[in-house]
Amino acid sequence: MPAWAKDVVIHAGRMIEVESGQVREKVSIVIKDDRIVAIELGYVAPAAGGETIELTGQTVLPGLIDSHVHITQGWHKIDPIRLAVTRTSYQDAIAAVGFARNTLLAGFTSVRDAGADINVVVALKREIDDGTIPGPRLWVAGPALGPTGGHGDPANGLLPEFAELPHWNSSLVDSPEQAREAVRRLHRQGADLIKLMPSGGVMSIGDDPSLQLMADDEIKAAVDAAHALGMKVAAHAHGKLAIDHALTLGVDSIEHGSYADAGSYKLFRQSGAYLVPTMLVGMKVYERATTHPEQLNPSTAEKALVIGPLLQKNLHDAYAAGVKIAFGTDTFGLSDHGENAQEFALMTGAGMSAIDAIRAATLNAADLLGAGNDVGSLRPGHYADVIAVSGDPLGDVRVLEHVDFVMKGGVVIKAGGKPTGN
Repeated sequence: MPAWAKDVVIHAGRMIEVESGQVREKVSIVIKDDRIVAIELGYVAPAAGGETIELTGQTVLPGLIDSHVHITQGWHKIDPIRLAVTRTSYQDAIAAVGFARNTLLAGFTSVRDAGADINVVVALKREIDDGTIPGPRLWVAGPALGPTGGHGDPANGLLPEFAELPHWNSSLVDSPEQAREAVRRLHRQGADLIKLMPSGGVMSIGDDPSLQLMADDEIKAAVDAAHALGMKVAAHAHGKLAIDHALTLGVDSIEHGSYADAGSYKLFRQSGAYLVPTMLVGMKVYERATTHPEQLNPSTAEKALVIGPLLQKNLHDAYAAGVKIAFGTDTFGLSDHGENAQEFALMTGAGMSAIDAIRAATLNAADLLGAGNDVGSLRPGHYADVIAVSGDPLGDVRVLEHVDFVMKGGVVIKAGGKPTGN
């Protein structure tokens, strides 16, 4: 990636001001190095020697943020059990280079990775930051922490001997002490946040999404240790008990939230936690379960047929109840990296307004990251993360599935619908 441009002015035909929801016409975004320095009405000229980027026929927005991806994971059309015991983290690292590039080209300039090999994902983050490879800014969790036999236990359904592999059980916590130590270890290894697995899940073998499988004292120890280190905590939780207990114990977000109810939404509002609804993965695994169940782990297809439809109802009810929503897709291969914007139509289909869906992927997601002073908005002082589309996303949110222009930190990554090579 080349050095930053010194001075750039973007002439935007229309700019969505995500804070107010207003559309401002004929606006200049003035950029110095990697930051926005001013937003001016009308088309102004750059400083001497600067560059002008003409987007006068397009709608400009802040770079988008996906709060729940697995950037090192893709889909492979073989038995998933065979995959689990034959694929190495080295292969994941190589594949992740392409996944990161595709995500950035789709207009997602920041993402939160919610579960991956800590060494792979931290290396990917650092190489992106150094400009070695193109990709979004990454906030990374490393492996999700959960109990033996829970959603994050890779040995579920396999021979007991697999559970003895050191790298397979390093993220298992079965006591408050283990949870506390695991959080501190991940912080030392470069994690930005902690992901917990209080409930069962869908893509794992045999565990029940409706049940709380992680004990309260384990959750509390992890949350307290993470917050003491300035790290936020995301909790994978489908079942009501796991959701309610995790919220009461101080997590910063609930991922999925399938069985939440009115009582849960009250706890969301009281705690200020976000719901990350991940409807895209729910739709995709539901489709896979109905068309190719043989491509899923044993028990996954059965669970997917139940959970998939619940995600849309949950978002509808949570939004109506005033719960804070952050955009997240749970992209790991059921949908391709770069297809993240398909989540928008699912969000509006569940009852969200287009502007609130966009806010979920900008202002709200930035707040959830703890990066609201840097990303998520077009305002002075923020990174110059800018995207542009033809058409009006407020009228048809699907136009965000076809981003024509991407700038990250003042560097143009995509222009005229084509990668620039940066």
